[in-house]
Amino acid sequence: MTDSPVTLITGGGSGIGAAVARRLLDAGERVAVTGRGEERLREFAKELGEPEGLLVIPGNAAVYEDVRAAVEDVLAEFGRLDTVIANAGFATHDSVAEGDPAGWTEMVLTNVLGPALLIRASIDALKESRGRIVLVGSVAGFVPTPGNIYGATKWAVTGLAENTRRQVTEWGVGVTLIAPGRVETPFWDSYGSLPPGQLLTADQIADSVVWAVRQPEGVDVNTVVVRPLGQPN
Repeated sequence: MTDSPVTLITGGGSGIGAAVARRLLDAGERVAVTGRGEERLREFAKELGEPEGLLVIPGNAAVYEDVRAAVEDVLAEFGRLDTVIANAGFATHDSVAEGDPAGWTEMVLTNVLGPALLIRASIDALKESRGRIVLVGSVAGFVPTPGNIYGATKWAVTGLAENTRRQVTEWGVGVTLIAPGRVETPFWDSYGSLPPGQLLTADQIADSVVWAVRQPEGVDVNTVVVRPLGQPN
């Protein structure tokens, strides 16, 4: 295991992040997951049987000191870092004309600043490993929805992915934007119910993430949009 790849996932204790972590651990790789809920992280580790290759790190993805400390912890524990996955994010499920601005600051910081901080904190290690950056965006980052502040944050992530790729590709670092459609995850908890129609599962999105990061050396998959069949927008 000492030579197996290492991945750091923000917001990795539930939903898509947790599904990716399970996939990688099952393949014998090493994984670190971060999250603001320390209890949730402990529960996640217990659910998996507290495997040797899993490191859980409490912290806020929108605070640079926390993100930088997480990267340092990973390097101290595993000695390398091959992939980072900016998965932490949430929606306030309201609109610019009728919503409550009280929740917008935290959403923007987590969804937009968070991925940028992860890139900044990890890029030196990724240069060394010629690793990969994965940003979890959204179909909402391609298709405008009336008044959707969350969608605006994901448009920013779409731009961040390409801006980052243009800088880091010369260093041998790959960048992939994974943009899911509707997925059945805790993302919808604050909404009050699941949206209508067919939904993807977190495991299905995890398959796309793992496929992208396991491309052969020299191959960089940049944008993957994954919708459930039947979702028109």
